[in-house]
This record gives sequence, structure tokens and C-alpha cells, in this order.
Amino acid sequence: MNSPVNLLDFDVDGLVAWFAGLGEKPFRARQVMRWMHREGCDDFDAMTDVAKSLRTRLKDIAVIRPPVPVRDSVSTDGTRKWLLDVGNANAVETVFIPETRRGTLCISSQAGCALDCAFCSTGKQGFNRNLSAAEIVGQLWLANKLLGAARDAEHDSLASDAAAAEIEPGEPDNGRIISNVVMMGMGEPLANFDNVVTALRLMLDDHAYGLSRRRVTVSTSGIVPAMDRLRDECPVALAVSLHASNDALRDRLVPINQKYPLRELMAACQRYLDRAPRDFVTFEYVMLDGVNDSDAHAHELVALVREVPCKFNLIPFNPFPNSGFLRSSAERIRRFAGILLDAGIVTTTRKTRGDDVDAACGQLAGQVQDKTRRTVVRLKQTTEIRS
Repeated sequence: MNSPVNLLDFDVDGLVAWFAGLGEKPFRARQVMRWMHREGCDDFDAMTDVAKSLRTRLKDIAVIRPPVPVRDSVSTDGTRKWLLDVGNANAVETVFIPETRRGTLCISSQAGCALDCAFCSTGKQGFNRNLSAAEIVGQLWLANKLLGAARDAEHDSLASDAAAAEIEPGEPDNGRIISNVVMMGMGEPLANFDNVVTALRLMLDDHAYGLSRRRVTVSTSGIVPAMDRLRDECPVALAVSLHASNDALRDRLVPINQKYPLRELMAACQRYLDRAPRDFVTFEYVMLDGVNDSDAHAHELVALVREVPCKFNLIPFNPFPNSGFLRSSAERIRRFAGILLDAGIVTTTRKTRGDDVDAACGQLAGQVQDKTRRTVVRLKQTTEIRS
């Protein structure tokens, strides 16, 4: 007997085609898609405007199955991290970062990562496999459901308190809980291109989550051919993990640079902007003490990106066990940012969020059964980089 089909694996075109195989019209697929993604419904019986005969049939052949949460951690600053079981002793991490005017969900695309960036906790665990589209968009599905339940409970509590005090409760916040999605969790999104693009299309689809292309960001270490495909097939906001100002240093910090060096990467960024929803690329730059944070590095960056409309997001390094790196001092980061700003480049320094629950940038590790058999000890490599 065939395993049931997970409907979270389909974007709207895929779901329409699957329903057509059942002899059903396209509107049935869109009905089910709205129930799944807009309403967070995983019970076919609850889909009241879907024909009862079809609901009965779906129960036999299909499921709506996101990853299963096995741990839920909340930081003192409100950042929330879930460890999600994706089978075969693998688990990935998803992080929600609440802010005053928006809520950002950081999503993983792979169990582990094969790119082996020197300063990243995920890369140290090796690589097991790509996540399916259902496992990727399922992180958004699950976070919406869990955060919605938490918000409803909070509103109920506030209403109860207001009633007890004989005052009117405030109007509930009917805006989105998750307003922004960033593909910056575990893994390299563009190394799992097809499944990531299916998930992106669901995030953008009005029958599903209806997010703006400007509010969905893919972060890449610089896989140039896949950047061009993303521009052509599903252009969203682009962030590039840069982290070095010259090829020699980036070859060691971000090994994919040995295949796609900085000159090719900058050209790909310029091509991407032809169709991007934003008129700039964000360059992410982790600040490593004594490694990539000198005034000379900052001046090199100014020259490197001169032809690329961009902004810089400087990221204070978030330590993890045996990383071998230290965070640049606040004064060093301030001076580095000043050089970029003086050159007319918009530059921000990322506020560290969730580091007390290892949810900050570069700290996501999850649980990975490494198929790459990586047993690298980073301390020796780090010594070479610092020298």
C-alpha cells in the first residue's frame, strides 16, 4: 500500500495537478490550500466547504504533516527556538524573532550543511540531507499555529484581567504574527533549490501565506548558477554571506569561494538586481576578532562592492563550543562600520538575539547524522586563518 501524500509538499500548481489526477477541478485544490496554509488546518473533516466525498477520500490517501517539535526554547529577549524532528535521528532548528513592528521567522533548508564555513556551528556537524518542501514550509505552518495559540491565550488572559478590573480590553492585534521570513537557518538554501523554491512560492501565494517578495529573504554563501536561477524563477530579497574582503581570506572562511570567487559573485549580485524586489543586495559580514575586522578589510570591502547597490549587516560573532574564534570588540565593530558609512554604504550592526538559547546567527546546530563523515578539528584551521 502506498504511503499517503503530504500535501504540504505542493505549491498551487503542483496541488492543482495532483487533484486533477483524482479527477477534481482546480478550485478544489485552492480550497484545500487555503484551509492548510491560511487556517493552519490539518484535519480534512474540518474543511467544511470541501465536498464530503472528497474529504473522505483525502483521509485515505493524503496527510498534512509538518515536522514534529521536540523542544521549544524561549530566550529572555522573547526569541523562540524550536527543535524539529525530521526523521532518522535528524532534527533542524527554527527561530522566531519578535520585534515591535514585525516578527521574523528564520527557517532551515537542510539537515546540516556541506559548505563547511569556518565560523558556523551548523557546518561543523556535517551534512545529512536536503529537507523536503513540506519540511521547509512546514516550519512556517507550525510556527504560525504555535504562535497563534500563544497569542490567543495571551489575549484571553488580558481580556479576563480587564473584565476583573471593569475596564475595556484593548483591540487585539489582527496583523500577522510572522511578517517576514528569512532562509537563514541550517543549510545552504540554494543547494536545495527545487524544494526551497516550492516553499518560497507557497510563502508568496495569496492562497497560502501571501507574503510580499520584499519580506521573504534567501541567504546564500554564493552559489552563482543557483543565484541566476532564483532571479529567473522566483526572485525574492537576496542576502549574501560575504564575511571576507578578498579571495584569499574568503577561500578559508567560506570555502565555496574557491569555486565561485568574489569577482563572479559580485557580477551575479548585479545580475540578480535586474529582477529583485529590492534595489539592493544585503551583504552579511560576521565580525571575527583579528581575522576580518581591520580598517584595511573595511577599505577593501568599499572597493569590492563599488558597483553593487548594497547594504551591509555586520554580525557580531556568536560563539559556540570549540569554534576557535572570538567576537570583535564593540569599538572595533563601530570603527569598521564607520568606514563603510563614510563611503556612503548603508551599514547596520545586527543586535544579538536569542544567544542564551543558542538561537543567534551562526549558532543553529540541531541534530545531524553526518553522511559526509566530517571529523574536521577547526582549531588548526582557525590558527592558519588568523595567521
